[in-house]
Amino acid sequence: MMKCHNIIILMIICLLLPNCKHNNNTASKSDNMEYAQWLDIEHYDSYTQVTVRNPWNAGSALQTYCLVPRGNAIPSNANGTIIKVPVQSALVYSSVHGGIIKELGALQSITGVCDAQYFDMPEIKQLVADGRIVDAGNSMQPTIERIVQLRPDAIILSPFQNGGYGALTSLGTPIIECADYMENTPLGRAEWIKLFGELYCCRAKADSIFSSVVKQYTTVKALTDSISWRPKVISETVTSGVWFMPGGDSYMAHLYIDAGADYPWSSDTSTGSLSLNFEQVYATAHDADIWLIKSLHPMSYDEFAAQYPLNPKFKAFKERHIYQCPSLNTSLYRDFPFHPEVLLREYVRIFHPDILDEPTQYFKPMTDE
Repeated sequence: MMKCHNIIILMIICLLLPNCKHNNNTASKSDNMEYAQWLDIEHYDSYTQVTVRNPWNAGSALQTYCLVPRGNAIPSNANGTIIKVPVQSALVYSSVHGGIIKELGALQSITGVCDAQYFDMPEIKQLVADGRIVDAGNSMQPTIERIVQLRPDAIILSPFQNGGYGALTSLGTPIIECADYMENTPLGRAEWIKLFGELYCCRAKADSIFSSVVKQYTTVKALTDSISWRPKVISETVTSGVWFMPGGDSYMAHLYIDAGADYPWSSDTSTGSLSLNFEQVYATAHDADIWLIKSLHPMSYDEFAAQYPLNPKFKAFKERHIYQCPSLNTSLYRDFPFHPEVLLREYVRIFHPDILDEPTQYFKPMTDE
């Protein structure tokens, strides 16, 4: 339970090619990202170069990959780690990336996973149970022997600052470092679907999905552009003396603001999480109108008060305006990174039911029983 709890906290801290066959190395064009800060994709006639920028060291590259269509010779001027595409066998660390691979129609390429117990995809769970997908164990210490036997084309994971991969680096298998979670805007993170479009040679499909996301997101956001009242919103809870609150320039803060909320830390420039204590949060936002929390299981107001005796001091508690998402019972963490329009719509529904009156999918009102 403690490990599961820590992973929930980590989640909180942390929210393209139709035909791969070409014959020469003439550069065509750079596919400049419209929203993503940490991803560059440049197309050439015989390969695609992908650069993952380093979120922790501005101006440097975290990784450079050269995606070469299967059956093609490796270009002499290719720069970076060579990956044959489409990827046919991948070890995937997160259901966030597993979900987008499935959406692109390449679920069969997932031949191994880490932290299988946290994959909230029924298909993956069943395939792991049947032995058709390899369970490579804990993502922090994967079972190298199983990965060697699997021989995947690529390992898809999320990088961390100053993080290493131990024995994985000695296997010679390309490690695709997906830094999408470091993007500070919802559409910036969603645009990383273009990387998966390149890896699976379905650029047109990835572009189409992303265009739809942008259109829906901007349409929903426009609903709150001219509102006169914005409810003050806070999120999460104090845990072991620390309250992790989204920084003012973070992915989640942008979602709150785009959904028509007054976010108390909006003037802060942090793109990650703020480590606050209860007193700091209470002093700034004791009068918050709405409180959003994520928990392992549904809680009542009494249970929430018992969890931390000072929780009832907040206005949102007193007026029964707490909404909770029991994360083990929903696909929230898998869905919203590449489909922020869904979560944005839900927040608008919660913050402004007079504007958007429809059932919520992830967050439900906390009850007295």
